[in-house]
Amino acid sequence: MKVEYINPFYKATKDIFKLMLDIDPQKKDLKVVEDMIQAKETSVLLGITGDLQGGIMFSFPMDMALEMIKIMSGMDLNVIDSFASSALGEIGNIIGGNALTELSKNNYICNIIPPQIFVGEHRSLSLANEKALLLTLTTPIGDFDLSIFLKTGQ
Repeated sequence: MKVEYINPFYKATKDIFKLMLDIDPQKKDLKVVEDMIQAKETSVLLGITGDLQGGIMFSFPMDMALEMIKIMSGMDLNVIDSFASSALGEIGNIIGGNALTELSKNNYICNIIPPQIFVGEHRSLSLANEKALLLTLTTPIGDFDLSIFLKTGQ
């Protein structure tokens, strides 16, 4: 996986977290995952099609996801309901859109598949023998994972 695929998603994540949540995520850990991605309690999965194919997944601890919703909406929730899912999906969409705009500057034309939201413990995602980059980011409200699994489209 090329750095030119990864940096736009990292930059877009930092930019949108700063803009929407007034939080500045910092890199904590970076590793390659070759089998299953272990997800936290709340995940947002975006599919990517076009010149690059695959997806990105944001995976948050439940308390962090709820705090993000509180910062965005002022609502103090204790469960991820349809409103919270919609808000998390929108954050993912905005980050994905910004990253794909940046990728288009390098002549990669891609589209986003609408986000899927997964809630609950013990979730994992099979990569079907593909590799992913797992970037752990740290914030004052918790650590979260950004998994990027992209390859050149056929």
